[in-house]
Amino acid sequence: MLKEEAGISDSPDTPQDEPGESPEEAEASVERARETRALFLRFQGQRDPAARDELIERFMPLARQLARRYQRANEPLDDLVQVASIGLVKAVDRFELERGVAFSSYAVPTILGELKRYFRDSGWAVHVPRGIQERAMQVDRALKELGGRLGRSPSVDEVAEHLDASVEDVLAAMEAGQAYEAVSLDAQRSAGETDSDTFADSIGVEDERFELVEYGATIAPTLKALPKRDQVVLHLRFVEDMTQSQIAERIGVSQMQVSRLIRRALARLRTVAEAGERDTKD
Repeated sequence: MLKEEAGISDSPDTPQDEPGESPEEAEASVERARETRALFLRFQGQRDPAARDELIERFMPLARQLARRYQRANEPLDDLVQVASIGLVKAVDRFELERGVAFSSYAVPTILGELKRYFRDSGWAVHVPRGIQERAMQVDRALKELGGRLGRSPSVDEVAEHLDASVEDVLAAMEAGQAYEAVSLDAQRSAGETDSDTFADSIGVEDERFELVEYGATIAPTLKALPKRDQVVLHLRFVEDMTQSQIAERIGVSQMQVSRLIRRALARLRTVAEAGERDTKD
């Protein structure tokens, strides 16, 4: 149990002996609970800052234990402990002794709420809905727990069964977990290999003159309606990128004739294109 690992009795006022506790341990738990209750009475009745500080110090093991739950390889434990400590301070300040509930029962959800808020507001590189964030953290914990139990990486089906969730939800959470940390496009894709490709190398680029494919499909019917010589001239000029002099030499006419042929063919194409636009608007 979490309270046992933190070495703190569940109730500051009327603790129950834990199963397996020796008489000495049970007596020590009762004494700690009495001391905790006395500290809360001093703090809430006299607003004694020393009592508040002692309460915070007394329950810091609880905050640290909860912080370890959310520890990740890329998240320093000290930062999480600091966030959990803020939640502990809020719990001490807001706890109402007269309600008769155990302080740890009140403090745990308060501290966890502060940790979840930290991950939701500042821990993710991009915005991810709160529900998916929480599911991603659940999946992360399940992977560690099942990995330790099975001695291998668990399958998606095993994680879904462990969390009583669908495979689709688990996959979505695992994909969202990749948004937790941004990676530079200049970073190496293979760890430890200085000459490996970067992430930027895997991003596609737009093919040059790609738009010409669409243009060609649009004017293809009109081109077929042109005289054969006009089609050849346009192909040589705009596809093979030949000069007018080269075209004139190829088809055996003067350069001036080539110029007239190009202007006439383009005028026909323009007329047909404008007529098509009017038909589309009508």
